[in-house]
Amino acid sequence: MNKNDLVTAVAGAAGLSKADAAKAVDGVFEAITSALKGGDEVRLVGFGTFAVASRAASEGRNPRTGEKINIPASKQPKFKAGKGLKDGIQ
Repeated sequence: MNKNDLVTAVAGAAGLSKADAAKAVDGVFEAITSALKGGDEVRLVGFGTFAVASRAASEGRNPRTGEKINIPASKQPKFKAGKGLKDGIQ
C-alpha cells in the first residue's frame, strides 16, 4: 500500500472526499514528525509507538576498498508495534 492507497482507504472508511482524506493523512504524518523532532514519542494505544533512537558514532569499512570510514552519530526514527496491531495481523 502506498500513500495514495492509504488516502483512498481513509476516504472510504470515513466518508470523506479524497482531498479531505489527503489533508487528514498529511496532518497525521506532520504531527508525528513534529513530535519526534521535539524529542517526544507518539503512542497510539493498540497500534504502536513511534520514537527516536540515538545511534552512536562507529567505524565501518568501505566494502569495495576495505578502507576504514567513520560513521557519524545520528538519530533514527523507530516504530514498535502494539498488541492490537500484532494480534490484528495474525
